[in-house]
Amino acid sequence: MKIPTAIITMLFGVVITLASLWYGQNNGWMPIAASQEAPLVDGLFNTMMTIATGLFLLVEGAIVIAIFRFRQQPGDNTDGPAIEGNLPLEILWTGIPVVIVVGLSIYSFEVYNTMGGLDPMASGDRQVVQVAANPDAQISGLIPGDSQARPDRVAVGVGASPQTQGQPADVEVDVLGLQFAWIFTYPQSGVVSGELHVPADREVKLNIKAQDVLHAFWVPQFRLKQDAIPGRTVELRFKPQIPGTYPIVCAELCGSYHGAMRSQTIVEAPEDFDAWLQSQIAMTEAGENTVAMVPETLSKTDRLALRTADLGVDDRTLAQLHHTGHHH
Repeated sequence: MKIPTAIITMLFGVVITLASLWYGQNNGWMPIAASQEAPLVDGLFNTMMTIATGLFLLVEGAIVIAIFRFRQQPGDNTDGPAIEGNLPLEILWTGIPVVIVVGLSIYSFEVYNTMGGLDPMASGDRQVVQVAANPDAQISGLIPGDSQARPDRVAVGVGASPQTQGQPADVEVDVLGLQFAWIFTYPQSGVVSGELHVPADREVKLNIKAQDVLHAFWVPQFRLKQDAIPGRTVELRFKPQIPGTYPIVCAELCGSYHGAMRSQTIVEAPEDFDAWLQSQIAMTEAGENTVAMVPETLSKTDRLALRTADLGVDDRTLAQLHHTGHHH
């Protein structure tokens, strides 16, 4: 008995759907989800993996079937049938991508909003941007208006979620990126550290800026990445949940030692975080300041730039940092 083509097609569709759903939820590509925001990003990623897997199986399956079903038969040297256009097929393969793209756009917009990406207070920057133009250049006539300063009102960063907008974060940390280290300052206590310590299940607010060039603060386990921009303070708010030590990576090519610009985030139980903070306050009062870990491969020029970067990093501290970086 010959099985109808419609039933075979339906069975293939069921198999492809089940395989796509399974792989989309069990792809294992992402590291541990250690923040409250991470499952939101993982849900979007898994959805995209499900759709991509289904499309891959559908397209590659059609190619494999066509290879065997429509291959040239032995002794048949005739031309294939002349087929021109198929309006229903054209509508189908145009409409499906449109629906997918629109759906993913709406989904990603909702994820970004839930994480706080649409918080208008995510950046308190109201700096003036100077647009310079050479009046003698031929292109100057193409620039509307003059080269006067104008206020920049664009909010960037990931701020408070819709449920916590207007509420202060539990912990606030100033983050400075410079070639080639991260420096974390706790303004309420004056503690300065080369590692980011945060309490679990508490909302953390990072005020991120760059000393020199563009950097990017990225913790893969938090699913969060934010550019550090010279002359601009950018907010990043999140809630870590799983205690542990997670790498901080600069995800923006920032110079010769970009690959060595790493630190770590240490998520601790609230009582352990309080104990660490008190110990750092005691060390600060005793004059035992540790600023950051600096790659031991820094040139003399880079070290001189670091010492003169208004950070109070002297030769003695650099020697301590060199020793710390060697052990890490």
